[in-house]
Amino acid sequence: MINEKYRDMLSKKSVIRNLSEFATKRGTEIGYENVFDFSLGNPSVPVPDAFSDAMVKLIKEENPMALHGYSPSLGNPEFKKAVAESLNRRFSMNYKPTHIFPTTGAAGAIAHALRAVTVPGDEVIVFAPFFPEYIPYITGTGAKIVTVPADTEAFQINFEKFDELLTEKVKAVLINSPNNPTGVVYSEDTIRRLTDMLREKSKKFGFNIYLISDEPYREILFEGVKCPYPSKYYDHTLSCYSFSKSLSLPGERIGYVAANPADPDSETIINMCGQISRGTGHNCPASLIQQAVAKTIDLTSDLSVYETNMNLLYKELVSLGFSVVKPGGTFYIFPKALEDDAVAFCNKALKYDLVLVPADSFACPGYFRMAYCIDTEKVERSLTALRTFVRTEYPGVGH
Repeated sequence: MINEKYRDMLSKKSVIRNLSEFATKRGTEIGYENVFDFSLGNPSVPVPDAFSDAMVKLIKEENPMALHGYSPSLGNPEFKKAVAESLNRRFSMNYKPTHIFPTTGAAGAIAHALRAVTVPGDEVIVFAPFFPEYIPYITGTGAKIVTVPADTEAFQINFEKFDELLTEKVKAVLINSPNNPTGVVYSEDTIRRLTDMLREKSKKFGFNIYLISDEPYREILFEGVKCPYPSKYYDHTLSCYSFSKSLSLPGERIGYVAANPADPDSETIINMCGQISRGTGHNCPASLIQQAVAKTIDLTSDLSVYETNMNLLYKELVSLGFSVVKPGGTFYIFPKALEDDAVAFCNKALKYDLVLVPADSFACPGYFRMAYCIDTEKVERSLTALRTFVRTEYPGVGH
């Protein structure tokens, strides 16, 4: 007998992945360079040369048994030390290696963090719009996902609704800033208000509500925008990070959980993560990648292309009459569709070889996401297709 839960999931595949597969198939027909594929958030800039050099040096010079052997169950000590020291330098924190747990990307980090601070039946609050995979991440632990409706004016936090939903059943709150899909960065005022509420409710309920902060886009910021580091504002924060975007390493699946050292249970939580791995078959990311990242910890790829692409799209979308909040980071933009049904809108766009993602699965119907992590030259060519699409399908819009 097979597991019906996972068979049922086969009929609910990721909309993003389905559209990406459509774009690939369409590319075989007309040439992928002619498909304006804004579906998948796959980094489009190369890794830094220094990272490749570090990989080569390790392979050539290190003892193969040490390099490719099992790392300790709580992670490679060099990697943990490098992460802790980097976070301390950048954010004036007090991490030690014992506060860091290496994971298979931010997804693995969130999966561990959720299991460390919830039990089946607990509630976890998320803020719309959110990355659709949060649903299986949370429900896979036995917890219940509770969604705070979107603040569509600025895509900060709808605090009135948050206050209503923050009950004794809630054991964790999951945030994502800079945000996928909006590109919006939570302001310091937003983070302060959020953490003040968590402290107040934790005191009232008699237990600590954990803040799980999903931060894979932390390094992709525009025009001097600052991204507050949530762990600076709230003791009971688990920071979940991935090097997929900063170093353009999505295929290497390397990230970490950083448990705030101000939390008395922080080292216990990291030790628990090792036991969670036993139950999920996680067993650490690749030893080689941990060591290579440790040697290039403060480097990033050249991320400037994302701001260039954002500005091109934002200017064009506004000129065509779209309502859109300007991103402060990431490589996503999140306009309101030109009709109430964003799925219908995005289906019409396919006729013009524009692959856009409707935001229904992000818990924000009526909007769509564009992932502009593609060559700038292709973004520029896409503007003609976008104009043709809008002027043909929506002639009454103010453009």
